[in-house]
Amino acid sequence: MSDKDIAEKNLEAWNDVFADIVNVLLFNGKRVVLEEDLEAETPNSMFKVDGKLHEQTRDVSKIWKNGEIRISILGFENQTKQDYKMPLRVISYDGASYKQQLVDEKAKKNYPVVTLVLYFGTESRWTAPKNLRNCFEIPEDLTPFVSDYKINVFEIAWLDEETINSFSSDFKIVAQYFQAKRQNKSYVGSKDIIKHVDETLKMLSVLTGDNTFEKVYNDSNFEKGGFSMCEVVQRIINEGKAAGRAEGINEGRTEGRNGIIINLVSAKAGTIEQIAQWVKLPVDEVKRIAESAASNS
Repeated sequence: MSDKDIAEKNLEAWNDVFADIVNVLLFNGKRVVLEEDLEAETPNSMFKVDGKLHEQTRDVSKIWKNGEIRISILGFENQTKQDYKMPLRVISYDGASYKQQLVDEKAKKNYPVVTLVLYFGTESRWTAPKNLRNCFEIPEDLTPFVSDYKINVFEIAWLDEETINSFSSDFKIVAQYFQAKRQNKSYVGSKDIIKHVDETLKMLSVLTGDNTFEKVYNDSNFEKGGFSMCEVVQRIINEGKAAGRAEGINEGRTEGRNGIIINLVSAKAGTIEQIAQWVKLPVDEVKRIAESAASNS
């Protein structure tokens, strides 16, 4: 498993975050799923192709219990890019969970399986198929006989303000960041204290492809807790200023200067005008550097 996969999954694996996501996205913020009613469920399943066993892995999966009765499995799939085969992927995971129930002779009761697809894209809405039938070209006469399968896609960057404010866990920070990125607004961060600092900043780093968040965590004393995202952003800004001085922006070290500008713009640490002031360059020059980096990415 790659470091990127692990970082994405670590935050959601916390029961408080997992329950919060499910309660907001499925139950409009009502505390239906309690964190103490969740237990870890192996995200791995096996399938056979050409006589060989292969492993498939969900992003995060937990069993939701009511006492000792298992009533549901909830799984997440994290997507930063659209996957036009996502219905096929989801039905294979869900089918594996149902298969386990089929062969489990000790099971007293069958339970449903629910999978959420969390889409973090900011450039466009989800346009990939949300139904199994839309993955194929089906002859009209055959359509009534092809079973359909709907997937549950949630576009995090497009959630409205009320929904985002309904989150009570650190996932609220993630949602706020992607909303600001999609709206092309300067991200200042909230004053809410981050509970899972390491996991939150690593998740933002891997989902955005920008290691500024993780670097600030590694260079700061955040492991003691008690910090807000507002303070994290301010440290990013301060590091950008310090790095700018260290790299000798005014002495014309172009490569170092450009890298600092790109990092600050990518992290939405401030407006173009603010960044121009910090690095002591004209606004048009900062815009040109930022646009050039965007076109080459």
